[in-house]
Amino acid sequence: MTIEQHLSNAASVALKTLYGTDIPAEQISLQKTKKEFNGRLTLVVFPFLRASKKSPEQTALEIGEYLCANSADVVAGFNVIKGFLNITVGGACWVETLNEINTQPDFGHVRVTDQSQLVMIEYSSPNTNKPLHLGHIRNNLLGYSLSEIMKANGHNVIKTNIVNDRGIHICKSMLAWQKWGNGATPESSGKKGDHLAGDFYVLFDQRYKEELKEMQAGGMSEKEAESASGLMGEARELLRRWEAGDEEVRALWSMMNSWVYAGFEETYKRLGVDFDKIYYESETYLEGREKVLEGLEKGIFYRREDGSVWADLTADGLDEKLLLRSDGTSVYMTQDIGTAKLRFDDYPINKMIYVVGNEQNYHFQALSILLDKLGFGFGKGLVHFSYGMVDLPEGKMKSREGTVVDADDLMDEMVSTAREISKELGKLDGLTAEAADHIIRIIGLGSLKYFMLKVDPRKNMTFNPKESIDFNGNTGSFIQYTYARICSVLRKAEELGLSLSGSIAVDTPVTEKEEAIIQMLTEYPSIVKEAGDTCSPSCIANYIYNLVREYNRFYHDYSILREEKNDIKQLRLVLSANVAKVIRSGMSLLGIEMPERM
Repeated sequence: MTIEQHLSNAASVALKTLYGTDIPAEQISLQKTKKEFNGRLTLVVFPFLRASKKSPEQTALEIGEYLCANSADVVAGFNVIKGFLNITVGGACWVETLNEINTQPDFGHVRVTDQSQLVMIEYSSPNTNKPLHLGHIRNNLLGYSLSEIMKANGHNVIKTNIVNDRGIHICKSMLAWQKWGNGATPESSGKKGDHLAGDFYVLFDQRYKEELKEMQAGGMSEKEAESASGLMGEARELLRRWEAGDEEVRALWSMMNSWVYAGFEETYKRLGVDFDKIYYESETYLEGREKVLEGLEKGIFYRREDGSVWADLTADGLDEKLLLRSDGTSVYMTQDIGTAKLRFDDYPINKMIYVVGNEQNYHFQALSILLDKLGFGFGKGLVHFSYGMVDLPEGKMKSREGTVVDADDLMDEMVSTAREISKELGKLDGLTAEAADHIIRIIGLGSLKYFMLKVDPRKNMTFNPKESIDFNGNTGSFIQYTYARICSVLRKAEELGLSLSGSIAVDTPVTEKEEAIIQMLTEYPSIVKEAGDTCSPSCIANYIYNLVREYNRFYHDYSILREEKNDIKQLRLVLSANVAKVIRSGMSLLGIEMPERM
């Protein structure tokens, strides 16, 4: 039982005894006492004034006196500020709490059981005409972190990806390779396959713009030139042949996609994200078409005079939504319905979370309604984890113009920056080249991940690589350095034969700074729950930063291994070990590795 639960139970008894009112303990909330006041936890007494029929100050005073007299093992003292009862918790209570945390290797996490809900989380969703870029990095990191947070909250989790491997954009890359590729392959060009395909996508756009410029110089309007474009016409013909199952086009498509898949896998592995199941739009769009036609037969949807199929969502506060074009081809919504159908066939999904940018808010509102109308159990409860866009200080990026920052290039830059800064600060002194490379990789990628995840996911953000690596700020490298520092202390303790396995004596004196850290440790389970409830990894990131900052204040003011009193030394070592445990646990929920040495 936590200190808050002890106090809530005691307050419930106090209210019954003093004022004859029954208020369950779970309805009594305690707040962390503000730093300018004495105490650790604060009980707001205004909700109890109707029962006490006394002033806020008198009510708080009576409850405080009752708690001191009847719960002395927990309440060591109190003070009253208007209607706020600030409670000082006894030192023995803090020691017992630390002992309890120390016995739990998975402290803060809820165990997954056979009764746990199955949550499916979709993230990444790349196109096979270009490599993963900065925006994909935020998507992947948010999706992977959310998956780990949901597991920590006791859910079974399936991590899934939908690859956009069909459409006109794919055909543009294919056509450019046919015309100007000279048979290039990843092996012959020395390029990762996704980068090679992306180069041809950019090349198509360049040649297309040149073609339009020439036609407009000959007297055509922009719209006329676009309609008459030979290149775009050839790309559309490739798409038509692909949809017709043309063997030659399908073979080219398969070859170039295989290059891209291999490139994606390399990037995912380096970024530290993975998937339990990958779906492909080339396999799901026909399933969606069949599901829409089934809905048409049941009267859920309707057909217009031109043959197109629509859903009327006006009664749901939206508009009419196109599901099949007049030529029978599908749209993105149709594909998402097909993907949902296959997923529902594969897994007994209780909850479906889509990690997709906020420009798709309306799309997912409509998808939720359509899936519900079609009878999918998770349709109504579908969650669109909507996040803001990410840019660089230089501004927005554009794939067609080749101004996007590739994920691979950005990771290279982060590792390079980590090496440069670590050398300047002497962090790599005495390390072998292999050990230095390992730590630099952890610092560089950890800084990237933390910088991305510490921001409220719903906000747009600007990512600055150099700002993200600072050993003194709210950064991943600052947290990693503190963790390595604690590991160093614990290694020295082990060398001295000091054990962390035994319980701390309950009469061991506890300083205010130690109390503050133990109190922060007790908050970790509720932070993990909040992060799951709100789909916000930033809750974890900022909690860990504040914990690290609090520990560094303690480390600066108090000796650990040089402390002469063994009971105090034991408490500080156990406290340090559990701070490290929670840092490692929280950062793992963000997908961030922690170095044992720095």
